[in-house]
Amino acid sequence: MNFSYQNTTQIQFGQGQIESIKNLISKDSSVLVLYGFGSIKKNGVYDQVEAALSNYQWLEFGGIEANPTKETLDKAVAIAKSKNIDYILAVGGGSVIDGAKYVAAASCYEGDGWDILEGKYTITKALPLGTILTLPATGSESNANSVITKAETQDKLAFASAYVQPVFAVMDPDVMKTLPEKQLVNGIVDAWVHVCEQYLTFPTGALVQEGYAEALLKSLKNIADNFNQQDDMWRANLMWAANQALNGLIGLGVTQDWSTHMIGHELTALYGVDHARSLAIVQPSLLRNQLTAKKGKLEQMGRNVFGLSQRDDLAELTVQEIESFYQQLNVRTQLTEHVETKQEAIEKIIKRLQLHGMTKLGEHQAITLEESRAILNGAVA
Repeated sequence: MNFSYQNTTQIQFGQGQIESIKNLISKDSSVLVLYGFGSIKKNGVYDQVEAALSNYQWLEFGGIEANPTKETLDKAVAIAKSKNIDYILAVGGGSVIDGAKYVAAASCYEGDGWDILEGKYTITKALPLGTILTLPATGSESNANSVITKAETQDKLAFASAYVQPVFAVMDPDVMKTLPEKQLVNGIVDAWVHVCEQYLTFPTGALVQEGYAEALLKSLKNIADNFNQQDDMWRANLMWAANQALNGLIGLGVTQDWSTHMIGHELTALYGVDHARSLAIVQPSLLRNQLTAKKGKLEQMGRNVFGLSQRDDLAELTVQEIESFYQQLNVRTQLTEHVETKQEAIEKIIKRLQLHGMTKLGEHQAITLEESRAILNGAVA
């Protein structure tokens, strides 16, 4: 497959890099700093940002949720418009950065920002955006993708635009030292599935992309195996692996399959399941449903990532290894958050997939609503 690739995000990686933002943002900029619920004020990150912006005109907006909502983000958009903000600085994990992309684009649009998510408006302009990553997981700090939730309707939709590609990404592994164990686990799982969605289709012969994907998967497995032995290098490896998992590189010129994400988004929107954990719930059942179509790549993953020997049931054994990977991190692989009966929950999810046009998913467009129903039967407890 032909492809065109350009990643314009400047990455400042390493300890003490937050202060470098004073050299990355024009001094005459009016900056809006976006963050979550204040953890950056407890771990020293806010103080470093404040020091770096000491010679700037800047405002702050906190309270961006783990699954950023249109309702919250629109308040930030209103500030950006009324205060003539011309630069957005996101300080947080993927959710804050995804939200900042919405704010950057919606601030340059006179209509309802949700039009961007529904495809009613194509982004033609956005405020420049810089990022300071505090939680490695999504790779959003150096890609053009964003996922936003509309709380009013429980819709969770995605958009992508080169106009919201971050100008820079500061990645200091030291900020991970105070993260709760659950967030670190989510980061590992999220990055793992990001690689899988670009890798687990069919053998392509793309040696670099497939080999790099396998290197990332082995790195993440090593990180998970050594979860209780965290040091500076462990944190640096996780932060870099999560970034490389979704900066666009390993997906170049190869067929991708984001069906686990599409179904997982509905679990998050309906039941509040952490994004990464929704993926762990859906993926094993989906892989078993698509075992024949994905057999060649599952076998390749079994050999090259898990070190398994070739045998007739290698594809299924690989799925079992993936399940074990999640379970060693104490991540469940079945949905238990639903309050309805299992079948009622499944039908509710199916209706949402149909509403959002997710009726033909997968690399072969073979995951119909009936196949999604079968996948959910295996994924819902």
